[in-house]
Amino acid sequence: MGAITLQSVEKWYDELQVIKGIDLEISEGEFVVFVGPSGCGKSTLLRMIGGLEEISRGKLLIDSEDKTADPPAKRGLTMVFQSYALYPHMSVRDNMGFSLKTAGAPKSEIAEKVDAAAKVLKLEPYLDRRPKALSGGQRQRVAIGRSIVRDPTAFLFDEPLSNLDAALRVEMRYEIAKLHQSLKRTMIYVTHDQVEAMTLADRIVVLEFGVIAQVGSPRELYENPANLFVAEFIGSPKMNIIDVSGALRLPETRGASKIGIRPEHMSVGAEGEGLLDGTIDVLEYLGADTFLIIDGGDVGQITVRTDGDTDLKEGQRVGLIAPTERLHFFGSDGLAIK
Repeated sequence: MGAITLQSVEKWYDELQVIKGIDLEISEGEFVVFVGPSGCGKSTLLRMIGGLEEISRGKLLIDSEDKTADPPAKRGLTMVFQSYALYPHMSVRDNMGFSLKTAGAPKSEIAEKVDAAAKVLKLEPYLDRRPKALSGGQRQRVAIGRSIVRDPTAFLFDEPLSNLDAALRVEMRYEIAKLHQSLKRTMIYVTHDQVEAMTLADRIVVLEFGVIAQVGSPRELYENPANLFVAEFIGSPKMNIIDVSGALRLPETRGASKIGIRPEHMSVGAEGEGLLDGTIDVLEYLGADTFLIIDGGDVGQITVRTDGDTDLKEGQRVGLIAPTERLHFFGSDGLAIK
C-alpha cells in the first residue's frame, strides 16, 4: 500500500500553467523529497496529490487506482503542514485523537491508537498537557501523531520544520527519519532546504519552474547532476561554475562552455599550479572547516573548502587545484556532458 503515480499532471490557473506535465512513480514505502527554490511548484504538486488542489490535466493513481477526481478523504493520505493547527483548548491526547472521534471510532480504539502514536513519538509524558505548554518541536510531533492515528496510506509533509530553530530542525529531522524506518510508509516531503532533502530522502525530485529537473538518490544528484540548475542547487556551499576560457589551465574541455567544481573537491597550492590562480579575499572559519572565498579575476569568485586550522591568509596568491575526475562539464544548453 502506498504506491503513487503521476501521469502527465498539469496545474493551470486560468492562462497560467504552474505544473507543466509531471510524470513520476513513487514506490510503496519510499521517502521522496520535493525540493527547489520558491515558486518552483513543489507545494502545489504536493497539494494536488493530497487533493487540496485540483489536477487540471493528467492522472493521479494510488495503488494503481485512479484517484484524480476523489476528494481528500477518499485518497487515504494525510498531510502535515508547517503550521501545527492544534486546538488550544484540547489536551495532546484529544488533539491526536480528534479525527478518529469525529469519524465515530470507539473510545477504546482511539485510546489504543493515540497511545501507540505517543510511544513512537516520545509524547507519553505530555498527553494531558495543552499545546501552549509544549515546545515547538513537541507541537510538531503532536501534529505528526495526529496523522499517524489515522493509519494513512502515505504521509505528505509540507515544509514541516520551517517554523523551528536550527537545533530543533536537526532533532526533528532525526525523528522523522526514525518514524519512516518504524512505520515503513510512503512519505512525500516538501522543503526548500537541501540539507533536509539530502539527509532524509531515498530519492529527491528537483523541481524548476513546474518541471522536473532531475530525479535520483541524494548521491546520484550530488555526484552526477544532469544540468547546471541541479549542480548549483544541490550541495552546500554550492558548486563553483566557471566559464571555459583562456584563463583556465584545462587538460580537456569536452566542448563544454562551463565547468563545475565542488568546493570540497578543490585545494590550494602555489601560484601557477592547478586550474587557475587567484587571491584569497575572505576566510570564513566554521570550526572543523574554513571556506576560502577567492577572487579568480575574470572567472569570478571561487569557494574552496579546507581544514579549519589552515594557516592561509587573506590577500595571499594561490593556485587552485582540482582532480580532472572531479570536474563537471556543461554545454551551452546547460546540460551535463559525460
